[in-house]
Amino acid sequence: MKSPSDLVKGWIAKAESDLVSARTLLAGPGPYDGACFHCQQAAEKLMKGFLASREQAFPFTHNLDELARLCDDLEPSLNLSRADIIGLTDFAVRLRYDNDFWPTHEDATAAMRLAEEVYRIVLNVMGQ
Repeated sequence: MKSPSDLVKGWIAKAESDLVSARTLLAGPGPYDGACFHCQQAAEKLMKGFLASREQAFPFTHNLDELARLCDDLEPSLNLSRADIIGLTDFAVRLRYDNDFWPTHEDATAAMRLAEEVYRIVLNVMGQ
């Protein structure tokens, strides 16, 4: 059985992998839906990593609003319950089920900025 510390490290490593994938896709000619998906996944995994670092249970969900509220309840300085951050949820859910939803390069660039911001915020609060 993994230790709590190993679980946190695993969530962070997976989030970092998603960020690398998003950057790679963003640097190409598109389509940019994959980059946006990886940005959402990075934010989700970072929030779950933070919750794991506090030994808190979390739901198996892609809903960043729900995860952000749980994180902010534990550490209000995170301020993850912002509309721009929780808006990344569309890239995990809507992206898969709405055939007319195709993010642009601008959308993917904004998603990347937000995912990197979540990364900095969470790791800073976790002291990493």
